[in-house]
Parts: sequence; C-alpha cells; structure tokens
Amino acid sequence: MPGKTFFDTNILIYSIAQDDPRGPRAEELLAAGGVISVQVLNEFASVARRKIHMPWQDVREALAAIRVLCAPPLAITLGTHEAALRIAEQYSFGIYDALIAAAALRAGCSPDIRVANSAQVPDQRLEPWQRTRMVQRRKKSQCRGTLRQAFL
Repeated sequence: MPGKTFFDTNILIYSIAQDDPRGPRAEELLAAGGVISVQVLNEFASVARRKIHMPWQDVREALAAIRVLCAPPLAITLGTHEAALRIAEQYSFGIYDALIAAAALRAGCSPDIRVANSAQVPDQRLEPWQRTRMVQRRKKSQCRGTLRQAFL
C-alpha cells in the first residue's frame, strides 16, 4: 500500500511555470494530493517572487490553491529542526533540503518524496537520491545508512 507523497518545492514551481515541459506532470501530481511543509511554502514564495517575478497577489493565490490540494502543511518544530541538523551533518545536505527531508520523515510519508526530477526514493535509502538536486550538490561524500536512521 503506497504511503503519502511529500512534495518538494520544485513540484509546486513547475506546476505554475509557463512553458515548462514538467508543468503538466507537476499539476497531475498535485491534483492527486500530497503533503507539504511550511518550509516548502516559504521556498515557493521566495522562488515565485525572486525568479518568476510573480506579484504578491498571484503568490498568495497560488499558495491558497496549493493548500486546497495538499494536506495541511507541516510546521517546522524543534524536533524537525534537530532531525534536519542530523540529516544535514550525516549526509552533507544543505539545511533547507534537510528540513524538507526531516518533515517528510516526520509525516510518515512514503519513500516517494517528489523532487526536482520527480524521482522516487525506494526504501528511503539515500543512494537513489543521487539523481536529485539534494545529492547532486554533494557527490564527493559517501552515503551510508538510511534517512530514517538519521531521523531517530
């Protein structure tokens, strides 16, 4: 039985970007529902304003639509922050990527964390994430263990 799907910020951005070939797939994923965190909403607002140059009203409307499609956003708690620090340290993730991973794990999401290239993460092992933007930044490090172990 598949678990809940956690969406990375890029899925939200692709869903609103004009003329992006990834847009239809991102819209399809969002329409099916999933889980996001406040961190993802914050990153979306930042990218939408800074890179896409969306007016604030359009950003607010997009965020409202996202909140209708997804489960209530997960808060960034002290526990999530501490788990993110462990993930960042152990796997050389940036803190913001680690916060997203920690929130997904805390939510009990399936290994299908949807990321920049819509890759899937089988068995929550880190090695398959080498296709994603998170691990592409840190190719020099070796990945050992699972994210869930880092979270505990």
